[in-house]
Amino acid sequence: MKFPAVPKPLARVIAALPTWPASRAFALAANLAAWPSLRELDWSHVHGRRFCVHVRDAGLKLYFSLHADGFRAERNGLSDVTFTATTVDFARLALRLEDPDTLFFNRRLLIEGDTDLGLTVKNMLDAVELETAAASMPAGLGRIVLNLRRLAT
Repeated sequence: MKFPAVPKPLARVIAALPTWPASRAFALAANLAAWPSLRELDWSHVHGRRFCVHVRDAGLKLYFSLHADGFRAERNGLSDVTFTATTVDFARLALRLEDPDTLFFNRRLLIEGDTDLGLTVKNMLDAVELETAAASMPAGLGRIVLNLRRLAT
């Protein structure tokens, strides 16, 4: 299964939207789906640090920070580090179909700003097994994620 690219007309609409609602939705979804398995890691050295996920082909920028209780959306466009990739590359990363180091060295995943912070977070996230994360997701969501991964391989 090949992931479809974001159609250009849709990308133009997404890029014109304000960032706060999308950042808020991302933080809520990440807290629901990912934080249960991530909270076990030691995030103390990144508490309060600001991040941006830039989905290049969709024209989407998500701003958030990390705290002891999970992800928090940020209203302004300030970030300590920005992760940039396409929708397909982020999907492949999330489903563990692509190694982040491969994407990074092939310049398909860019880490800008405090790259030390970015690499630390990337390595922490990479250490979490997809199966472990899926097991702590709300009922049904974990199975959907694992099935998507199976379909995509």
